Amino acid sequence: MHAMQYPLTLPADYDMGIIRERVATRGHVLDDRAGLGLKAYLVRERGDAGGSPVNQYAPFYLWHDQGAMAHFLAGGGGFQGIVADFGRPVVQHWTGLACAAGPARTAAPRAATRLLTPMPAGGDPAGQVEEALAEAGALARTEGVHTVALAFDPRYWELMRFVLWEAAPAEWEKEAAGEERYEVLHLSAPGLEELPRGRAW
Repeated sequence: MHAMQYPLTLPADYDMGIIRERVATRGHVLDDRAGLGLKAYLVRERGDAGGSPVNQYAPFYLWHDQGAMAHFLAGGGGFQGIVADFGRPVVQHWTGLACAAGPARTAAPRAATRLLTPMPAGGDPAGQVEEALAEAGALARTEGVHTVALAFDPRYWELMRFVLWEAAPAEWEKEAAGEERYEVLHLSAPGLEELPRGRAW
């Protein structure tokens, strides 16, 4: 499993209705893409209930197949539309550690969170990963959770936890340090049920 995201930060006065219309008219294109587990079409709006400081369009992917991901990005498989409209963004990607279905897996998710956590240089990576896996597993049993994915970037030694929610949790009224909160406009999930269950090894 490979996780991928390319956040596009937009001007403060940007009409986010343009992004909503884009997703409404084009979001179905990847609904049957081979090699794709899921794509969540995510937005954050400046000053919204999630506390976002920016306007952002930030699609998030879980790929089964690294070749399918490469084709999408660099082989004319779809990413050229983003480049044409917004320029070429930095594409963040992580190696998958675990994925789990939550109690709300059959619902259409309407919210998402992403948490990045540095892995301290002086610590044991295996121990840090085990702790993160336990936390992700517990979170996956939480009411309202659709999917939990855990991955890491070995270049920067950073853990990434991504959660799809049936609806924005009430706890969002409180601040969560480092957590980014998104609205899900659409979910393309052609390979959702084939995503690995539990840890990757």
